[in-house]
Amino acid sequence: MGAIYCLLSAVAFGAMAVFGKLAYDEGVTVGDLLLVRFGIAALVMLVIVRWRGGFAGLTRRTAVAAFAMGAFGYAAQSASYFAALNRIDASLLALLLYFYPVLVMVGAVALGREHWSAQRAGALSLALGGMALVLTGSITGRFDWLGAALGLTSALVYTVYILTGDRLVAGTPPLPLTALVCCGAATTYAVATAVRGGPTSLDSGFAAWGWLLALSLVSTVAAILLFFAGLARVGPSVAAILSIIEALVTISLAALVFGETLSPRQLVGGALVLLAVLLVQLPGRRPTTPPLPGRVPVEQVPRVATSHVGGTSDEYTVFRECGSKPGD
Repeated sequence: MGAIYCLLSAVAFGAMAVFGKLAYDEGVTVGDLLLVRFGIAALVMLVIVRWRGGFAGLTRRTAVAAFAMGAFGYAAQSASYFAALNRIDASLLALLLYFYPVLVMVGAVALGREHWSAQRAGALSLALGGMALVLTGSITGRFDWLGAALGLTSALVYTVYILTGDRLVAGTPPLPLTALVCCGAATTYAVATAVRGGPTSLDSGFAAWGWLLALSLVSTVAAILLFFAGLARVGPSVAAILSIIEALVTISLAALVFGETLSPRQLVGGALVLLAVLLVQLPGRRPTTPPLPGRVPVEQVPRVATSHVGGTSDEYTVFRECGSKPGD
């Protein structure tokens, strides 16, 4: 069942961009979408955490750090992601965002947290070559470079968010962490909405609210819970590899719902990026020095904020979607 949970989570995350575009089609603005998404997700996650025992054991410092990561880091990542989604195809954005595992790997090596290897050098080369094909392979010859820049910014901000979390919230249980991150992001968007004079598109009708609820409950809350349920049963490495199908789900759904197409050149580039992500997830050679106490061996990267779910300790999967994907 663990693999099924992970696959269902990937499907739910993969549908997020499609739900977002459908909400845009009904007249919902980016700011209102983010306000509703994180507001609903925060409320539901708080109820679940309360039911599961609350925030007992969390220090004030950890709670404040998690809230701040949501208010600044994850809010910025989500804003750039959904702003990009308003300008470019969901399928293209999925490929741009999925550059982040390779960026995490590079950042971890640059910060001295991981070791360089031939496997990681190969992954980086594949990812860079694939991304070049994705960015230069527009089938129409017209390309929204601002939208693409926002998509890559989303991947970069997510990378910084993940690497920062490695030090700020190590050892935090994933569900309370997710709830606090969602609360932080919801607070940021509530303040931003108040500053601009209140929401402007939440009266767009029942269809709009249907897509907003799907985005909040299916592609955020359910996706997170399914991922952690799968993680507890199959472990971090398998869970991370299975999550790669998220990009394929987005591309497939975008083609079915919106008729989006990628050029052959972009498809080849996307395949290279996903292959690079797969190489990053695969175990490498065990390091010659032992891991730090409470840390998993280096071959389990990319990983970022140590957590214990079902007896496993992993640093990448906790931040997989304290959303969005990233996005998530």
